[in-house]
Amino acid sequence: MPDSRVTPQESRLDASLGTTQEHLGTSSLTDGHTLSKEPLSHALKLSSPAKVKDAQLNSPEEALWTTRADGRVHLRIDPSCPQTPYTVHRMFCEALDKYGDLSALGFKRQGMWEHISYNQYYLLARKAAKGFLKLGLERAHSVAILGFNSPEWFFSAVGTVFAGGIVTGIYTTSSPEACRYIAHDCRANIIVVDTQKQLEKILKIWKNLPHLKAVVIFQESPPTKMANVYTMEEFMDLGNEVTEEALDTVINAQQPNQCCVLVYTSGTTGNPKGVMLSQDNITWTAHYGSQAGDIQPAEVQQEVVVSYLPLSHIAAQIYDLWTGIQWGAQVCFAETDALKGSLVNTLREVEPTSHMGVPRVWEKIMERIQEVAAQSGFIRRKMLLWAMSVTLEQNLTCPSSDLKPFTTRLADYLVLAKVRQALGFAKCQKNFYGGAPMTAETQHFFLGLNIRLYAGYGLSETSGPHFMSSPYNYRLYSSGKVVPGCRVKLVNEDAEGIGEICLWGRTIFMGYLNMEDKTCEAIDADGWLHTGDSGHLDADGFLYITGRLKELIITAGGENVPPVPIEEAVKTELPIISNAVLIGDQRKFLSMLLTLKCTLDPDTSDPTDNLTEQAVEFCQRVGSKAATVSEVVGKKDEAVYQAIEEGIQRVNMNAAARPYHIQKWAVLERDFSISGGELGPTMKLKRLTVLEKYKDIIDSFYQEQKK
Repeated sequence: MPDSRVTPQESRLDASLGTTQEHLGTSSLTDGHTLSKEPLSHALKLSSPAKVKDAQLNSPEEALWTTRADGRVHLRIDPSCPQTPYTVHRMFCEALDKYGDLSALGFKRQGMWEHISYNQYYLLARKAAKGFLKLGLERAHSVAILGFNSPEWFFSAVGTVFAGGIVTGIYTTSSPEACRYIAHDCRANIIVVDTQKQLEKILKIWKNLPHLKAVVIFQESPPTKMANVYTMEEFMDLGNEVTEEALDTVINAQQPNQCCVLVYTSGTTGNPKGVMLSQDNITWTAHYGSQAGDIQPAEVQQEVVVSYLPLSHIAAQIYDLWTGIQWGAQVCFAETDALKGSLVNTLREVEPTSHMGVPRVWEKIMERIQEVAAQSGFIRRKMLLWAMSVTLEQNLTCPSSDLKPFTTRLADYLVLAKVRQALGFAKCQKNFYGGAPMTAETQHFFLGLNIRLYAGYGLSETSGPHFMSSPYNYRLYSSGKVVPGCRVKLVNEDAEGIGEICLWGRTIFMGYLNMEDKTCEAIDADGWLHTGDSGHLDADGFLYITGRLKELIITAGGENVPPVPIEEAVKTELPIISNAVLIGDQRKFLSMLLTLKCTLDPDTSDPTDNLTEQAVEFCQRVGSKAATVSEVVGKKDEAVYQAIEEGIQRVNMNAAARPYHIQKWAVLERDFSISGGELGPTMKLKRLTVLEKYKDIIDSFYQEQKK
């Protein structure tokens, strides 16, 4: 990437950019518009201590939670996290002071990278804020954003907060009905969409949204002029009709204990819950949560990250959007088809210093490398296997040693450095994952490439990370240590020290919007969040997740069986298996549904019938010529089925007791997918959907038993 300081040549900005000129120009993103520098002086005034009311003490009448969008909460300030609370606007102003000329946002237009500086970013956010006010955004009402990651997503989100509204992301894959539920629940006054396809969803449901006043579309233009539908250019021009002083008045009235972000959980049952996050949740977590992950401020080294995971999910939003502002990172936006294959191209061009992916993303990278390796010549394949073998052994036996043996250094120099460069990870010092469990196979694979994957643990309800791993806090298979200033306790521990994970600190959410019962279930009288996850802490404070309490299988015989360890054991034993789902709640014995590893359709990301190279290799090894899922499942390929049975028997042999044995299993005809409903937007398994969708197969396991 070019130098991070923005110059007219680098960013192809309008000639009016020069700092001595009257106006700041922008890139092609807002061609034809000028950005007045006047608000920058407003920012400096507003961020001065005399003007800031952020540090006002908690009012005694404020509770630890609320379910009202206009409510305030008592912040969890104590000796473990005494930092002065401040607003998002204050955070941005402090960033401007330090990073104003640095490149903030990178994006591609007509095949060329362009950049927006932090000064320009701030001015765009203010202009958006004034546009929202002009369109009638009311305090504690929402601006919903339905679109792929982009600069427009970012400055619309920040502008919403500046205007006193609440940012609400909606997954781009959402149905019109799902959009209607969220937009109605959050009382969206304005919805920002990127394409005609998303606009059509909103047009279908508009009549059922009493609070909706306008829609803004930014990537495509509407086919015809429609009332209350604005292009981004029209919308930004509307802001000129609102004075800077009027916006400053709105900003000055904001407090850190007020809601500014809503994250809707993609709940497996019932309607999604709106997780309310305060300005303090955002600013504290962006500072201290990321610090625990060793994210660097731009004075030390400007972090470069690629934004591609859904911003409606807390992990991407806190990591890409809010942490970026806190530390002056350069955020580069991937293409809309990132998860269909173009992500690696973006990574190569951008060369991030820090990268985050859900486990499925890392698995797809692993499978791609395996496919390329399988098609390579004999010598190249052997070299890669040798390099990965010696590196994995070193990383497993001496994980914290900086002194690497000669063979390990040679392997890295000759082979692995080139692989990392081909992936776009040549400069990447920190690789994170979260959102779902990761298999030991995937972690070992990347350790073999000398890429440590650092886990974080948190929920939407903890503003993202409550536990973090980093180069200084790492233990294989753990989710890291608690973020300094946060607390953890385990309740109802069993003999092995496994209990429900309960969390406390400045990360804890305000409450579920309009859901008092659900809020009281989640937050106890002392303000502890009960996560519903089970885990244990080792002697050094590293957390290990063992599963969801709700997912715990209680057999008809009363045995408590956590499914994840057994599922992971099966996938490790049988490299042909993509997904394994343990069944057995209120049943006499355990059974399992399996899917096979297959390639994905490059256009839709849906599973195809073709087995992956690794799966084909497995088939050949056990004496089968099958190359497709249908050949294995349709014909019940004897060699493959026998190998699966033997693998499951090996897992059973290592089980703690007979009730933990898998007695029956079936291979499904198609792998799980988002479109199939078995996976959520971040590729997390939706167990209840699986149980319902494959009910007939599951019932057949147990009906036969009755005969």
